[in-house]
Amino acid sequence: MYKRIGIITGGGDAPGLNAVIRAVVKTAVCEHAMEVIGVEDGFEGLLGETRTRELTFADVRGLLPRGGTILGTRNRGKFSAPAGADKSSLDDVYREAIENVERLGIEGLIVVGGEGTLGLAAQFDRLGLPVMGVPKTIDNDLACTELTFGFATALDIATEALDRLHTTAESHDRVMILEVMGRHTGWIALHSGIAGGADVILIPEIGFSMESVAEKVTSRDQSGSNFSIIVVAEGATEVGHEQIYQDKGDAYHAARLGGIGVYCRVKLEELTGKETRCVVLGHLQRGGRPNAFDRMLATNFGACAVRAFAKGEHGVMVALQAADVVTVPISEAIANTKIVPPNGQLVQTARDTGISFGSPQEAKCHLQAEPLDVFTSIQCKG
Repeated sequence: MYKRIGIITGGGDAPGLNAVIRAVVKTAVCEHAMEVIGVEDGFEGLLGETRTRELTFADVRGLLPRGGTILGTRNRGKFSAPAGADKSSLDDVYREAIENVERLGIEGLIVVGGEGTLGLAAQFDRLGLPVMGVPKTIDNDLACTELTFGFATALDIATEALDRLHTTAESHDRVMILEVMGRHTGWIALHSGIAGGADVILIPEIGFSMESVAEKVTSRDQSGSNFSIIVVAEGATEVGHEQIYQDKGDAYHAARLGGIGVYCRVKLEELTGKETRCVVLGHLQRGGRPNAFDRMLATNFGACAVRAFAKGEHGVMVALQAADVVTVPISEAIANTKIVPPNGQLVQTARDTGISFGSPQEAKCHLQAEPLDVFTSIQCKG
């Protein structure tokens, strides 16, 4: 049984981080008589003079509905080696951190983060420091878990934005484009697009053509619906083009996707002549209070992480599978990005309810002069 454990929050912030911290402290202290040490500013807090503090019941009071993380978080720093850097220098960073952990009397770490943060956690576990992972990302792109906390709140925010855009789009006969986060996956765009009644959803997993998107907008005009709502994931890509980046990054900083919404706005106005506006939701998706589901999921993850630690497990991540929380190897959770199945149930449901994904095949369907028979329709949808 561990007597003193640490907790780290890393990567981008997400609604529910504080709920995890609260659950870890309450479960560890009350049920297992453990001390909990909070490490500030991600793994960077383990270097130099270290930035840590003991977490008690008083420290976590009122945290459940609070956004952000009381420990702070980083998605860059000394643990991110620049391209071509000497591997030995990075080894020295890990060695320094582990020495500080031992000096602080921390026997194991609960690491809350996404793919990058959990990749660092796995390395610490391989070096002999027991680690327990908790999946966190609004993008919902971690493998081995059905959901990550933060996603549901981001989905609520994106859906509310679509509800609001509907009224102004309909009032002015405009095309309104909402660009949402998601990195290289389209989970937020797909779910919010369906929930928010979008007419077009553009995601990285399905290449689109602007001609097909324009055809959908034009067909809606011809049917009497003189406005259209489009949701585009930041990583969506037009067929034959590259992804659009707001910042291509460098050796020390990761590239940042962004700009696809504005690109679509310009092209649509050229192709359709309709007034088109773009709203980039940005960091509004990851800030603020977690919704009820994320509070529940984050609390469950935090408590289950401590219980797994108490049973002697390490090098694993808690994960939601079939409504139950289980543990899976961290190496499996970060091995592959969980993408939207292009022919999956949700995509098919979207198509069945009239939502276009802008694929070139859909454009061919829209251009048919006569109604399509069932067989042809299925071919075009696929």
